[in-house]
Amino acid sequence: MRKIYLILIVLFQLSCFAQNKELLYNFTSIPQSSLVNPGADVSYKFYFGIPVLSGISANLGSSSFSAYDLFANNGIDFNDKVRNVINKSSGKDKAQVNQQLEIFSGGFRVGGEDSQSYVSFGVYQEFDFLMYVPKDPAILALDGNRDYIGKSFNLGDLNVRAEVLSVFHVGFHKKLNEKLVLGGRAKLYSSGANATSTKNSGYIFTGQSAGTPNIYNQIISSNLELKTSGIATFTKDEYEGSIPKDIARNTFFNGSLGLGIDAGLTYYFKENLQFTASIVDLGFIRHTKDIETLTYKGTYNYQGVNPSFDPADDPENVFDEFEKAIPRDTLYNKYTTWRPTKFYSSLQYSFGEARYDGDCNCKGKINRKYVNSVGGQLFMMSMPVEPFVALTAFYKRSIFEKLDVKATYTFDSYSNKNIGLGISGTLGKLNMYLLVDNILEYKDVSKANSIAFQFGFNFVFQNSED
Repeated sequence: MRKIYLILIVLFQLSCFAQNKELLYNFTSIPQSSLVNPGADVSYKFYFGIPVLSGISANLGSSSFSAYDLFANNGIDFNDKVRNVINKSSGKDKAQVNQQLEIFSGGFRVGGEDSQSYVSFGVYQEFDFLMYVPKDPAILALDGNRDYIGKSFNLGDLNVRAEVLSVFHVGFHKKLNEKLVLGGRAKLYSSGANATSTKNSGYIFTGQSAGTPNIYNQIISSNLELKTSGIATFTKDEYEGSIPKDIARNTFFNGSLGLGIDAGLTYYFKENLQFTASIVDLGFIRHTKDIETLTYKGTYNYQGVNPSFDPADDPENVFDEFEKAIPRDTLYNKYTTWRPTKFYSSLQYSFGEARYDGDCNCKGKINRKYVNSVGGQLFMMSMPVEPFVALTAFYKRSIFEKLDVKATYTFDSYSNKNIGLGISGTLGKLNMYLLVDNILEYKDVSKANSIAFQFGFNFVFQNSED
């Protein structure tokens, strides 16, 4: 129980609050767009982000319920609200939180004034939480098994993962010619805390023998496992430190390590018809620090008048039999987790040519810039049960030479009316951007199934003539 409380503390104290960044993707007036496509067609002499303020993002989503469903002041008992949420959900419904904080970032041109090769680098902290609705175990916990004789409750619905980590990265991209840009990024992951329970199986079944209505057959087949790293120390009675501070220190200086790569490209079929694609976070973490795995594996079979775990009615030492049949074991084996891998792709058509006095701009075009762009984007992300998929239609507009806006409409499992709006502007050398998803829900965010935002400040330096 103490470990459960600890994990909840980690989730809610370290997060600001789907990882799809459809507004940032290919919004190339923002240097951070290369983080979701290292082959994005961005250019600059050099840039650097304002430390801790260059990239702050949070993404919160639930596919089957909102905060309003649980906490609305409408006279409905909270237990009934929880029951309603569980009843309308399935084992594939999920709740997800992702938060990123860019510690520092920068990039610069290499190879001379006319070169189209760029190096970028940085460090960011990330928090990621994903939980599927445990429908069957929740129904059993709320209602018991009295009305579910003959039903098998699936323990595989218990499916959750959470992690706090830092990412050190360096990237390189090059415009090979007027049609093709290629880029890649290497990443070093440092995990400060991880909890993973995604490969559970088993069931709980209560049957009734024909002709003997008071005799029940209770079967519990359990194959449950919770792997943790960076957490076990905090569950010890002698621990007296600060959990958030110690996890933060472990995240940057003493975490379990892993490696990953990003890769991407931009290709121009025509000057105004562009295709992009990228793969992000293709990597793993090998958990070796402060590791602990809890398992509940075995099969329990009870036959009798009352399959109950009530200690007041326990003539046959049901608790002792259960603990022998399904013991709790603690293991200390190293384990590997794979990062949630993301895939992006887009097709963009630009029109409305405009000319400006400057020789170049953030999109790498010389003496030419299209005022309008329309297109579509595809996003996919690996998940334990099934991939997360999102489709986005977008429109981009350059209002002035250094002021761009992007509007998106996204369809995914969280929402079918997600309208996003982003703006990026440069004042002198200071680039500022704000990206907000699901803007229609901000009139009452408690009813929203997904909310996401990102903002940041960078100093961007072009050629001396700009």
